Amino acid sequence: MELDVEGLLGAVERTVWSLERDGQPARAVKLTRSYATTVEDLWDAVTTAERIARWFGPVSGELELGGRYQLAGNAGGTITQCEPPAYLGLTWEFGDNVSWVEAQVAADGAGRARLSLTHTALLSDHWHEFGPGAVGVGWEMGLLGMALHLTRPNEPKIDETTFHTTPEGKALLTGSSEAWGRAAIAAGTDAEVAQASARRTTAFYTGEPVASP
Repeated sequence: MELDVEGLLGAVERTVWSLERDGQPARAVKLTRSYATTVEDLWDAVTTAERIARWFGPVSGELELGGRYQLAGNAGGTITQCEPPAYLGLTWEFGDNVSWVEAQVAADGAGRARLSLTHTALLSDHWHEFGPGAVGVGWEMGLLGMALHLTRPNEPKIDETTFHTTPEGKALLTGSSEAWGRAAIAAGTDAEVAQASARRTTAFYTGEPVASP
């Protein structure tokens, strides 16, 4: 599968900020990407089980307000807010950790719709080790899956077990990690700390040793 690595990396807006959640220090990671589709179609892709499986992963449960969902081999949680076709809020429960995800869909000019994903998590050792790329890179690959689903609907989904070994996969994962490092610096993180976290994130996703500074 041929991919425009630079174009895909440049299509994503990345933002990081600090906040409090339930009285505890937290960090939020936001990704925004525009797609050549309608608001209604993008909302359907975000909220329909059959389509979620085609760009992200198999999901089961009750995909409705108050319902429980479970992503195969991944997180589960509760759908806490649902305002079609604009806003979805849910808990993201993985092991003993609970964080929060928001998806917003809006028009983005003629023939386009914009998806914004915000993932908020309590500050933790995991964040200190990997920074925003801990969740940002994974979600960015999800947004890539959405782009391919919308533009190449008849092609199979990227194989997550081998993608990191391909030249395009390695370049995307590395570029995304580095971009999240820059987003952390823009949010006030010390440059050396952010860059070290980005190198660890790259190593985690590519399966290669942590690169030297």
